[in-house]
Amino acid sequence: MSQRGIRFGKYVLLNRIAVGGMAEIFLARQEGLEGFEKTICIKRIRPHLSSQPNFVRMFLNEAKLAAQLNHPNIVQIYDLGRINDSYFIAMEYISGRDMSRIIPKAEKADIPFPMIYALKIGSNCCEGMYYAHTKTDAYGNPLNIVHRDLTPENVLVGFNGTVKIVDFGIAKASTQLGQTRAGEIKGKLSYMSPEQAMGHQLDHRSDIFSLGAVMYEWITGYRLFTGENEMAILKSIIDGKIYPPSYFKEDVPEQVERILMKALSKDREERYQSAWELQFDIDTFVASNDFTPSNIHLANFLKQIFSDEIEQEKDLLVRSVEVEVSGKQTASVMEADILELEDIGGRPVTVEADGSPSRRAATNPQRKSSHLTERLTVALTESELTSLQKSASSNRLEVEELVRELVRDHIKWQ
Repeated sequence: MSQRGIRFGKYVLLNRIAVGGMAEIFLARQEGLEGFEKTICIKRIRPHLSSQPNFVRMFLNEAKLAAQLNHPNIVQIYDLGRINDSYFIAMEYISGRDMSRIIPKAEKADIPFPMIYALKIGSNCCEGMYYAHTKTDAYGNPLNIVHRDLTPENVLVGFNGTVKIVDFGIAKASTQLGQTRAGEIKGKLSYMSPEQAMGHQLDHRSDIFSLGAVMYEWITGYRLFTGENEMAILKSIIDGKIYPPSYFKEDVPEQVERILMKALSKDREERYQSAWELQFDIDTFVASNDFTPSNIHLANFLKQIFSDEIEQEKDLLVRSVEVEVSGKQTASVMEADILELEDIGGRPVTVEADGSPSRRAATNPQRKSSHLTERLTVALTESELTSLQKSASSNRLEVEELVRELVRDHIKWQ
């Protein structure tokens, strides 16, 4: 039994697992010699954005920057490429959830998220950020990387307990060609540092503030900066009025409160001056605690609250591939919009059931699938038909079967 999907260059796309405004993410498989296989993620620019040079430039900058980072607490980038007009990044696949989903899931299960776990995750974030902040190029020149978007959505915890920072999409390095315009504000407002909210020049201490805001929320259960609109949120950040964590949660230890308030100092000169300093204070407190969690403890906690979703995810992976048994193929449960269907011109061609082109619609009672009720005639050029036939042959499908699958997959996402 072998697993198959839709080929995308040297990768096989199995299932679309996330869709955002700028890109879509696919679960994919990389194949190689002697049966080599590796499960990865493909992040692909949304088709309607591929024609926008500024957006493509930002996407490529993300890949080139992130590809230089190789650390256990940062999602690794494997490849950057373009197939036809589709720009993509091949990256590490982590089976887990981001923190914006973990804490609400625990609350729904009536299980308070332990403060000690929030501190452990924060410590791992510090380690990854310190590596990125101090990263240099091949000649020893500092890259001056600032993530600029450290939010709960961008902190991923695997079901094995590992912690990964994701999405360097708006990170800024001094070596990038496409610099952000002065005063331009990016990132999610509620976690911005005061200097970022005011559009000032940023350094690594902005990320320290953002991590402090994230940890404050994880520990107290309250978002640090809120408002009725964007201007109200920005005003609350710039005003810099922050209630001590114990105001919302009385049992927050004094040492933890000091750590958070120092990380959240409005004046960046009064904050922790490096992520390492913040991590040291966090780890010192955790080590003094009666319970010092390991990755295994964190993994077991996630498996407890996500047991239902883990099983669903396993089923989805099984249903996201084609299964070839004894030379017979069954249609895959493909939930990915792999090929964008466009208006095409050329001479009218109907694809026969045997894959040959014809000038007229044809029927073949011996090969016609029982569930088909209508026959569609599509206009193709000679080159388009040739490409379609090659794709069908490489996937060991009849042309009609391939076209039917592509149309079915496209309709699912309308």
